[in-house]
Amino acid sequence: MALDRIEILLEKYFEGETSIAEENELKVYFSSSDVAQHLQQYKSVFGFFSQAQSQQFNAAVPLKAKKRTNVAWLSIAASFVVLAGVATFMLTKATKEKPSNVSELGTFEDPEVALAETQKALTLVSQKINVGMGSVNYINEYERSKNRVFKK
Repeated sequence: MALDRIEILLEKYFEGETSIAEENELKVYFSSSDVAQHLQQYKSVFGFFSQAQSQQFNAAVPLKAKKRTNVAWLSIAASFVVLAGVATFMLTKATKEKPSNVSELGTFEDPEVALAETQKALTLVSQKINVGMGSVNYINEYERSKNRVFKK
């Protein structure tokens, strides 16, 4: 009867369903000298737990704080790198924003050239708006069809 119980407890143990009391029962059984022959292979597993429980750590652990001088130098170096990066970015941005020629500003001395350029720009805007209005016509047609199908 006790052997059947031990086998049932072993099955539960390997499936992770045993309680602490049942695990202690298994440890006591496998630490005794009268273990069944077919269960001898599990004796080393439970013997390890009792052996590991009796071991103690006796080595001294040094508790010296490490100096953090390297961290201070690294943070200073990182600050200089960030400052150099920001300065480089600002200088390249400033040189790109300055116009080199007055004609790049979009101003014209001759009123006829200004009129022609303005008409080109307005024609481009008109074409883009017409494309957008074509899409709106499709939406209006969809709304009319929907209203016919789903009468309010």
